[in-house]
Amino acid sequence: MEISAKTEYALRAMLQPTDAAGDDAPISVDALARAQGLPRKFLESILADLRRADLVLSTKGARGGYRLARPAADIPVGAVMRAVDGPLAAVRGRRPQDTTYDGVAQHLPMLWIAVRSSLRQVLDETSLEQLGSGDLPIRVRALAEIPDAWQNR
Repeated sequence: MEISAKTEYALRAMLQPTDAAGDDAPISVDALARAQGLPRKFLESILADLRRADLVLSTKGARGGYRLARPAADIPVGAVMRAVDGPLAAVRGRRPQDTTYDGVAQHLPMLWIAVRSSLRQVLDETSLEQLGSGDLPIRVRALAEIPDAWQNR
C-alpha cells in the first residue's frame, strides 16, 4: 500500500489542531503549513477536501482558519484518508467486491476484500486523538510490534 503525500499531509494537518491543548480557536493555513513544514498551496487543496468531507470547519476573516469539525476522538484516520484519496482499497480503480476473474485467479476478490478489511481494522479503529497521543489501539500496537514489521521485504 502506498500512502500518498496528500494523505500524509492531511493527517499531519489534522493532528496539529489536536496539539493546541483543547483550544478550539481556528488555526490559519499559514500556521498549519509552518508548524508541519507543508507546502501552503497543496495544503489549501487538502483542507478544501477535508472541509467537503465535513472533517474540518473553516472560518473566514482576520482570525479565521480551520478547526476540527468534531472532537479528535471521533475522527478515524480512515475517514481522513478517504476524504483526500478515496477508497482505502481499490483494484485498478474498482472496489474489491466489483472485481471478477476467471480460472485460477477466481479467488483474488476474496484476497482484495481481506486486504480492505485489514486496512479498515487499523485505520477506522484509530482516531486522530489516539494517533496524536500515541495511545494507539491494542490491535494496532500488536501489529507494529510483530518482530519483522519494521523490516523491508
